Amino acid sequence: MTATYRAMLCRRLGPPGVLALAELPRDALRPGEVRIAVRAAGVNFPDLLQVAGDYQHKPPLPFVPGFEAAGDVIETASERWRIGDAVLLRGQGCYAEEIVARAETLLPKPADWSYEEAAAFPVAASTAWVSLIPRGRLQADEMLLVLGAGGGTGLAAVTLGARLGATVVAIASSPEKRAAALAAGAAAAIDPAQAGWESGVQADVVFDPVGGEMFNTAWRALKPGGRWLVVGFAGGAIPKPPANRLLLKEAELIGVRAGEQGRRNPAVAKALETGLKDWLVSGQGRPRLGAVYRLDEAAAALHCIDERKAVGKLVLRTR
Repeated sequence: MTATYRAMLCRRLGPPGVLALAELPRDALRPGEVRIAVRAAGVNFPDLLQVAGDYQHKPPLPFVPGFEAAGDVIETASERWRIGDAVLLRGQGCYAEEIVARAETLLPKPADWSYEEAAAFPVAASTAWVSLIPRGRLQADEMLLVLGAGGGTGLAAVTLGARLGATVVAIASSPEKRAAALAAGAAAAIDPAQAGWESGVQADVVFDPVGGEMFNTAWRALKPGGRWLVVGFAGGAIPKPPANRLLLKEAELIGVRAGEQGRRNPAVAKALETGLKDWLVSGQGRPRLGAVYRLDEAAAALHCIDERKAVGKLVLRTR
């Protein structure tokens, strides 16, 4: 191994163009850590927010963005993994040729998945799992409405909702995104520009990674007594729902922070690990890849997400 590795470094906050390729020194492993040669890294909306300084988790400058990756173990200070094991992980700093992670944060890569597919799985799947199971309490006989269903997180929610036996209705803004949602298991896929679409839906649970004006429209599709999952604000604006709406529908407005749930609640973290392993083993819901970029094209990938053009997950190929 050489003394350095390449990574996309954020030295100042701003638009995606502030990222630059840099050579970083390799640190020695501490007990319980594993070094992974990253083959691919997933690109997510929170990456865009973090680079801009708008994400809730603000690492000190300079930092390497990216919350998920897949690759091969090349050095280990843990008995849980061997050199050569193919793994996927969630953690800070994945826009890089290498990453050091705690052994317990790694999952085995399915042999029949590409590294790009594996890198597209952890963040979206974790968000969907925490949202729909411990937070949303979704049941098999219920209706799930997924907003922003054509993106990586939305498609993961569609897949998991269908696996849980719910009737999934997907809202997606283009024919390609609606086709992807149907392929992922949605019973119906609706264009949000279709006037009055919300009058034909009575959802028990709404998965909302969009926010913005969509909140006001889709609220009418929530069944009385339903649960609304606030997952993110890809639409840009943070909605301010009047409290009387909650009262009139006797609805629950539930915030979801998948990573924070795992850090704060060991039981949820353990159940999440088991749930993700089962999901991987099942072979269902293999991530849909929208596009694959080179590591030094990270800014272009983030621009694509910012413009809401991505269908499925975007991935950086790091080697």
